[in-house]
This record gives sequence, C-alpha cells and structure tokens, in this order.
Amino acid sequence: MEFALQEEQLGTGHAVGRAARFFSGFKGRVLILCGDVPLIRAATLQALLSVHEASRATVTVLTAHMDNPHGYGRLVKGEGGDVLRIVEEKDATMEERAISEINSGIYCVEAEFLFAAVAALNSDNAQGEFYLTDIVKQGADQGKICRSFALADKEEIMGVNDRVQLAAAGKVLRRRINERLMLAGVTIIDPDNAYIEEGVKIGADTVIYPNVHISGSTIIGSGCVIEPSVVIRGCTIGNGVTIKAGSVMADSILHDSVAVGPMAHLRPGNELGDHVKIGNFVEAKKVVMGKGSKASHLTYLGDASIGSHVNIGCGTITCNYDGVSKHRTVIEDDVFVGSDVQFVAPVTIGRNSLIAAGTTVTRDVPPDSLAIARAPQVNKEGWKLKKK
Repeated sequence: MEFALQEEQLGTGHAVGRAARFFSGFKGRVLILCGDVPLIRAATLQALLSVHEASRATVTVLTAHMDNPHGYGRLVKGEGGDVLRIVEEKDATMEERAISEINSGIYCVEAEFLFAAVAALNSDNAQGEFYLTDIVKQGADQGKICRSFALADKEEIMGVNDRVQLAAAGKVLRRRINERLMLAGVTIIDPDNAYIEEGVKIGADTVIYPNVHISGSTIIGSGCVIEPSVVIRGCTIGNGVTIKAGSVMADSILHDSVAVGPMAHLRPGNELGDHVKIGNFVEAKKVVMGKGSKASHLTYLGDASIGSHVNIGCGTITCNYDGVSKHRTVIEDDVFVGSDVQFVAPVTIGRNSLIAAGTTVTRDVPPDSLAIARAPQVNKEGWKLKKK
C-alpha cells in the first residue's frame, strides 16, 4: 500500500492530483472515495462500477436525493439525464440550491481523463480551491458521458466531521452488525444496547442480553447465553456456554457447556474444558482446566494446570509470583481442594488427593493423599470478650 501526501490542502481536486504519479500509464477506472464516509457498503461501490461500465461513462458520480440538501454540492443535469456540472453550495444560484440531488464526493472516473482534467483545474471559486467536482463540467464540455448513480440508503454517505457524527455513524454500524446476526438466528434482546464489533462470529440460537460488549476476533458457538453487562474480547467460546452477568473475559478458550460468572474475570491465556464452572468473583489467568472441574467462588487461579473433575474451594489462591518470577501450580485429576487454601508455586498435587480447608501447600502432594497444614485449635474455657 502506498500513500500520497497532500501537504498543502488546496481542495479535493488538488488532493487527487497528488496521487497522479502512482497511476502513470494506467488506463483503467479509478474509484475515488472520501476518508470521512465510513458507512459506504461494498455492494454500493460494486453497483456504481456496474453503472459506470454499462453506460460507457467517463465519469460516474454517486449521489443521493436529500429532503434538506444544505451544505452539499448539487448536480445540474441535461434533459437526457447526463450530468452537466456539479456546483458547490457557496457558488450555487438560488435555483441551483433548490436541486435535491447532491454529490456524495464518491466517483468512478476513467484514469486517462481524470488526471488530465485534474491538472487543468483552476481555483476560480468562492473558496479559492481546486474542486474535483469541476472535472464533470470538463467532461461534459468535451462531449464525454457523465452519469450519476443515486443511493437508496442515504446513511451510507453520512460524513464524520466531529464526535457527534462519529457516534451517529458508530450507531449505524452496530445496527447493521446486529441485524445481520439476528437474521442469521442470533437473539439480541435489545439491539440498540448490544455492542458487537465487525468480525465477531456468533452461532444460531445464542442469546445476547443488553449492554454486552463483544470485540476482537471473538467466536461464540450456538445455544449460548450471554447475560447483561458482559465484556468479551478475543475469545473462542463453544456451544451451550453461559456467561453470567458482569463477567469480563479476554483471549481465552472455552469449550462446550462451560459456565462463567457472575462477576468473574478471565484474563488472557485460559483454556476451560467441557462443563467447567468458574463462579462469582473468580479470577483466572493462564489456567488450563479439565473437563468437569469447578471453582465456584472467591478464588484466584494464576499460572495453573488443573485436571478433570477437580473441586476448587472458596477462597483458594495460587501464589504464583515470588517477586521475581512466575511459577506454575499443577493439580491433577479428581482432587478436592477445601476452602481458604494457598498453593505456593511451584507445586504439584497428585490425583485423587484432598487438600484440607485452611492449608498452605508448600510441597508436592503425592496421589491419593490428604494434605493438612494448620495450627491446632486452642479453646480457652472461662475467657470472656468483656469482663463485667
């Protein structure tokens, strides 16, 4: 990709002229677009090219009929419908300002004519600029065919010149995305409040609740439920997955029938097997978790490999950082971890073991073992919180 820089901004004709050196010897068609018109569809541009080719035109202008054409250039046409010229509003007569067909700023032009016409432009107008629109009059005066193609959807040529217009354009893009997904079988409860980026893929019969944000290269399978205020970025999600309200997820893989949340946080690098459960206020980072395992609430899991059918009790922490390096915790299949357990990594827990509540694990635990490490309870009979 190459760019031509318009250092001194002397109008649209001058801007196109800056690109002339890239088209030396080129004899095809040049499609000219506006950088501030983000809503134009590929199908519209293809239709413009088809009209241009079918009419054997030298210039074809993309236009629209506006109820209020204020601020736009107007198309002046001959009796046969050929475009004779485009007049900017500041240069237009009262009669010309009454014309409703406006110039979008998007053109298809034959290259040999285009750059010769641009080189011949002058700045004798109200703004003292080299108007690209003037090439239409040049073409008409030379007896060349100049046509127009009118848009059905005027939103496509909405310009973005400030943040108010940027927000309006963003709303249109989101509506298009959501409509396309709904027509493909996705249920979006409130399309005005579902923020789904272009490129996201969602399977049929998935339900998206309000205020959900889905971005990046996210792929969501079929039959999923994404509850309110969920944020998903760059994740791959299987079928039948439930993401409960308020959960935040990034760059993670979830297999089928996983349940996450509410209010869970999946940081990058996780892979959760079928039927895994990550409950409320659980945070996970770089965790691989096997089929049927669960961490139901109030837990931090970082840099861990967890096998299948493992229960992680409430308040469990993998102590993965020693102040210099990160270390990994390995928990094998069928382990039961009680509440308030700390794994001081690196440490490995053998399969079918039980880690008692309140234990701080600093050494590997063999398979089929009970690990318990806590101070004995002492009861002081006769002691009172307050002495009378």
